[in-house]
Amino acid sequence: MKNKIGYCCINLSINEDGRPKKDYIKVNRGMIKRTFEAKGLSYVSELIILNLKDTVKVLNWNINNNINLYRLSSDSFPWLTEYNLEDLPNFDKIKNLLKGIGTIIKNNNLRVGYHPGPFNVLGSENPNVVDKTIHELNFTASILDYMGLDKTPYYPINIHLNSTKPSREEAVQRFVDNFERLSDSAKSRLTVENDDKEGQYSVKMLYELVNSKIDIPIVFDFHHFNYGPQDQTMEEALIMAHLTWKVTPITHMSSSKLNETKDSRATAHSDYIYEKIPYFNKYEFDCELEAKAKDKAVIQYLKYY
Repeated sequence: MKNKIGYCCINLSINEDGRPKKDYIKVNRGMIKRTFEAKGLSYVSELIILNLKDTVKVLNWNINNNINLYRLSSDSFPWLTEYNLEDLPNFDKIKNLLKGIGTIIKNNNLRVGYHPGPFNVLGSENPNVVDKTIHELNFTASILDYMGLDKTPYYPINIHLNSTKPSREEAVQRFVDNFERLSDSAKSRLTVENDDKEGQYSVKMLYELVNSKIDIPIVFDFHHFNYGPQDQTMEEALIMAHLTWKVTPITHMSSSKLNETKDSRATAHSDYIYEKIPYFNKYEFDCELEAKAKDKAVIQYLKYY
C-alpha cells in the first residue's frame, strides 16, 4: 500500500507475550511533580533512557508488522518544560539512543512525528504559557534533530491553535508573532490541525488566517471536520489542507465513540475505526489512526480495508 497508516504512541500488543507486568514495554514513564522535585534530573534521565530503549522495541515491532507511520510519545521526556535536553546528566547516552532511533527510522522508511499536548498554546494571552510552549516545541524539534531527521514537516510537530480569545483574528496574530520566536528547526516542522468544536478553527480558517501568513502546513482531521465549523465540504477541506504541504500530507482519522457506546460524546474517539478512510479515489496522504485500540486498530483496519 502506497499510503502509510499508523497509530499514536502506545502499543497494546507488544506486552501480550506473557512477560511480567514489571517488565512491560512502555514509552511514557513519568512522575508526579512532587517526585520530580525530590529526585530531579538524574531520575528524569533514567526514565528517558528506559522510554527510548522501549521506543526502539516498539519501532521494531512496527517494522515486523508492516506499520510504517508512528506518532512518537512526548511523554517519553517527563517534565520537559523544566530543563534543556543537553542539561540532563546522561545526555551523551540519550543522544546516542536518539541517533540510533533515527537510524532505524531512516533505514526502514518510517515516518514519525510528535503531537505535543493541549497546554501548548502559541497564541495564548498568557506570556508564561507562550514561553512554556516555545520551550516545548523547540525541545521537541531538538529531539528530531538528534535523531538526524530532515527539518521538514515530513516529520511533523503538530498542534492546535487552542485559543480564540478575545477573537480568532487576535489569537491568530499572537500565534503568528510567536511563531517567529521558535527555533528554525521547530518552524520547519510545525503543523496545525482543524478542530472538533464549532467555536474553534476549520481548515478554511487555518488556511486564510494562518497559512496565508506563515505558510504552515495544515493537518486535516476527518473526525474533527464532522463536528467543527462547517464552511466547506469534506473533500474541499481535504484539498485545501493538501495545498499547504510540500511533502506527503498527514491526516488523522478516528470514529465516534457513539459507534460503541450510545451515551458517549459524539466527539470522543472509539476503540476501532468503523469507516473507510476517504481518499476520494485520488488523493495521496499518510494517515494516523487516533483510535483507543492503537496498533490493534491499525491491524484491524488493514484487514478489513
